[in-house]
Amino acid sequence: MYTPPGFVPAHAPSAALAGDAHAFAFRGDQVLALAPDAETLILPRHDDLAAAGLSGNAHFLGMLGTRACAAIDLPDDAPEPAGMRYVGLRALFFKVPDELLALAARAFQIVDFERNHRFCGHCGVRLRARSRERAKECPSCGLVAYPRISPAMMVLVTRGRELLLARAHRFAPGMFSALAGFVEPGETIEDCVRREVHEEVGVDVTDITYFASQSWAFPHSLMIAFTATYAGGEIRLEDEEIADARWFPVDALPKLPMSVSIARRLIDATVMRLRGG
Repeated sequence: MYTPPGFVPAHAPSAALAGDAHAFAFRGDQVLALAPDAETLILPRHDDLAAAGLSGNAHFLGMLGTRACAAIDLPDDAPEPAGMRYVGLRALFFKVPDELLALAARAFQIVDFERNHRFCGHCGVRLRARSRERAKECPSCGLVAYPRISPAMMVLVTRGRELLLARAHRFAPGMFSALAGFVEPGETIEDCVRREVHEEVGVDVTDITYFASQSWAFPHSLMIAFTATYAGGEIRLEDEEIADARWFPVDALPKLPMSVSIARRLIDATVMRLRGG
């Protein structure tokens, strides 16, 4: 996920949403899509929702070119209109343009924030929207809440021309990926890399090098990816998290994550570097 070229984020619209506005409408954690056939998914316009008799709380996202974009929080019992389907965000991968996929992910994070920040966590009073930024403010005690972002690290450890890849218990059968974990309070991201690698697979690393980052809206992560070099230790699995972990030669890799993920970009770039490409 990324910020699409031509998108200007904003939290307050200058006018009512036009009929051609991009409408990212969520029932629970599923987004509504036009489904003219079994293979096609098209994200709707605001007019499409109105024609289907659907409405919900609208949260302005900004402008993509000349078209407004809004996240719509539909009721839990909103019907599924004929010719439309509710699908998980992952179902949109490779089905819709990248810029709309990125905005759908952003929309879900805003809907999730609005749902889960209705009352003050300090005094319990209902929060109100801040006029000058995307935030909620308590009219009683003044607490300000912002959309939650959970920083997480991902690291691909190398040993010569080998990659350390692991399988979490929740992964699809046969799929391996780079190691990952959430940053704890008080940690630097580099501290998190060292700790998570040691906790999950029992090895030590050095030469921690930044690769790239990716917003990952499941539901509110920011994944920050690194490479690192093996510095010692034998693989020892953290059983609750990791089902398997192995060293793989760059020319004999297992099933890998899909190309839309930062994990795959990290692995592909590292393999190319190690091969001398």
